[in-house]
Amino acid sequence: MVPMQSVAAALARLGDLAASPTVSRLATAFEAAGHELALVGGPVRDAFLDRGTHDLDFTTDATPDEILAIVAPIAQAHWDIGRRFGTIGAKIAGEQVEITTYRSDAYDGESRKPEVVFGDSLEDDLARRDFTVNALALRLPELQLVDPSGGVEDLLAQTLRTPAPPERSFGDDPLRMLRAARFASQLGFHVEPATLDAMSELAGAIERISAERVRDELAKLLLTDAPARGIRLLVDTGLAERVLPELPALRLEIDEHHHHKDVYEHSLTVLDQAIDYEASRGNLDSPDLVMRLAALLHDIGKPKTRRLEAGGAVTFHHHDVVGAKLARKRLRALRFDNDTIDAVGRLIELHLRFFGYADAAWTDSAVRRYVRDAGDQLERLHILTRADVTTRNRRKADRLGFAYDDLEERIAVLAEEEELAAVRPELDGNEIQAALGIGPGREVGEAYRFLLELRLDEGPIGADAARERLLAWWAARA
Repeated sequence: MVPMQSVAAALARLGDLAASPTVSRLATAFEAAGHELALVGGPVRDAFLDRGTHDLDFTTDATPDEILAIVAPIAQAHWDIGRRFGTIGAKIAGEQVEITTYRSDAYDGESRKPEVVFGDSLEDDLARRDFTVNALALRLPELQLVDPSGGVEDLLAQTLRTPAPPERSFGDDPLRMLRAARFASQLGFHVEPATLDAMSELAGAIERISAERVRDELAKLLLTDAPARGIRLLVDTGLAERVLPELPALRLEIDEHHHHKDVYEHSLTVLDQAIDYEASRGNLDSPDLVMRLAALLHDIGKPKTRRLEAGGAVTFHHHDVVGAKLARKRLRALRFDNDTIDAVGRLIELHLRFFGYADAAWTDSAVRRYVRDAGDQLERLHILTRADVTTRNRRKADRLGFAYDDLEERIAVLAEEEELAAVRPELDGNEIQAALGIGPGREVGEAYRFLLELRLDEGPIGADAARERLLAWWAARA
């Protein structure tokens, strides 16, 4: 039984939302036009969870053309980019809203995208939604709660369940299985047994979904506050094997003779710790998708590089380089943008670089190269490197932590002295050509690289000294 005080509190919050300028103007306009309007999905769900409302979604019996005619006079702006799906967007009283015609999606079991069919009633529209906790609506302006599938009960039980039998719901739209993992992380809910079983049984159906839709859902999962919960669901149900197979591959065999870290569990711990660092350091926009992808995937090169050495030791030589290649290949297959792919790959390539510093302090030259190679990913590399320390040996963890503190301090000092963020030779291409008496060509690039290495090795030496060293190099080369 749902506690009446919980329902009453949620309805009070919904009443306050309905009285806001945006919602009240829409409700009045649709009622005057003789059409139904209901606040639906996330805003209603979040009222029961006492969470802030970020998106205002509405549903109506009006067609897209009728929606446009109703909202145009009261909106500061409106757009119809989702018109073929029945959705009209608008900015009303300073807030963005989406209004969608009642829908009844039809699937053929083969297509990667549903055929959109407009529905006739609010109840039918709610029945086609992904989970009961999202199949809630508030009729406006009468403030009538509509809950045909027991979503309120499931909300209070923190349960994810499909309104229709899960086999039918996931068979209609397999992407809902990934959404289950995302909502498990986002809301902290558990997936009820029948729904969980259906996710395992129908995992192969996710291959019907386009890479772009899978990518978007995985990104939303990773951007939640606690994505590890949803990732475990994907791995345990076999869905990850279909969309991100490098993750379940991390569950390397561990036997009584050849102990090593559980790479899968280690990776989830690194992800959790990276999220903590991301929030505490405050130098990145949080949540940060690149950071979280790199943390999750940083060790995916280990299965391919695992070797059993004499004496029972297990090694993973060059797993950073192999892992970077695997990550780039997988992210390309998922249609991530090139900037994200390049950044994640670079971080994985560099994630082991620091550990040599903990054994013997670097020269200034090595520090400059670390900064140069990290480029604009330096702050993320700081976070990833720190998060990658998951040892339970407190003495070792402290040693690594103090060593990285020292490295960051040295980077800060050198950056102030030498403008490390913009390390470049002290002569540009034109000056190199003038000094050597040559025109554009391969030799200019070689000279530029010589001067860059000189700059990294010795720091700033001044343009005159750089020119003398360049001429000596050129003479020896000739």
